Amino acid sequence: MSSLLSIFATAILPIITLAGVGVALGRLRDVDIAPLNTVTVYVLVPALIFHSITTATLAGSTLARIGVATAAYLFVMVVVAEAVGRLTDVREPILSALVLVSAFPNSGNYGIPLSGFAFGPDGRNTAVIYLTVQAILVYTGGIYIAQRSGGSRGLAGMKRALEIPLVYAVVAALLARYFGLVPPVDGTAMATVELVGNAAIPLLLLILGIQLADTDFGAALSSVGTATLLKMVVAPVVGAGIALLVGFGNPTVARTFVLECATPAAITPLLLVVEFGGESTVDGLSVAEFVSTTVLVTTILSVPLLTALIALLQSGILL
Repeated sequence: MSSLLSIFATAILPIITLAGVGVALGRLRDVDIAPLNTVTVYVLVPALIFHSITTATLAGSTLARIGVATAAYLFVMVVVAEAVGRLTDVREPILSALVLVSAFPNSGNYGIPLSGFAFGPDGRNTAVIYLTVQAILVYTGGIYIAQRSGGSRGLAGMKRALEIPLVYAVVAALLARYFGLVPPVDGTAMATVELVGNAAIPLLLLILGIQLADTDFGAALSSVGTATLLKMVVAPVVGAGIALLVGFGNPTVARTFVLECATPAAITPLLLVVEFGGESTVDGLSVAEFVSTTVLVTTILSVPLLTALIALLQSGILL
């Protein structure tokens, strides 16, 4: 019990505290998170990614394995969620929303800080690579899934993946490492990049809290059981299986990968389905209600579930 309390205090409590501040702020003030998202996506997270990759002690082969494993996990979860949705007769656009919220975890706002608190620098670096691969896939394959909910199966809009700054931050970091152009870690340039990147951590959690403050679950609460089960139970099992198959070699990387897979549902599916698939309803349930309720429920359940998972991972019982 003391071990669980210690894990909760060191890895989960900081997440809850900062996200809770965001919730309170969202309730007390009408906060427009669009500018905050812009600063985070275009400045802070790219800096975090560049610094994490250029200073990571992880081998290049390990970075590649993280990328392959992340893509494999997302593919398997999309297939599983699609099959479950069709077998349970879930109709569009809720089917596409179910697939997206089940497959894509909150690896950014929630996952990066959590992995850092739980597994240190290697954990945070692993989470950053995970987020990068997921972001590329969510703005390609994710958009394809979202489009079909509106009756379209075209590829329009996928070019957005080329507009994501973090993709170029990864390229720049890898080239800098390959050609030996990384500035001295203790120099002014890298210290500045680190300072800017570290600012992303608290801001990501505050944005998460503000988003949760706007969640209106209402009648949708009884409709998210399948999505919650897929995200909080099936996803970690799939992640652990893929980690074993890939064989990371580094236990910390493997454990962080599983933890990232187990994080709650992200809000991005709501944005994708609404923008590319429309806001139609099924049996009185809208996509916005379904996704936002799934995000809220999985985030709340993640507190005890991820505390227990971290304990299992840190003990070596898993991986």
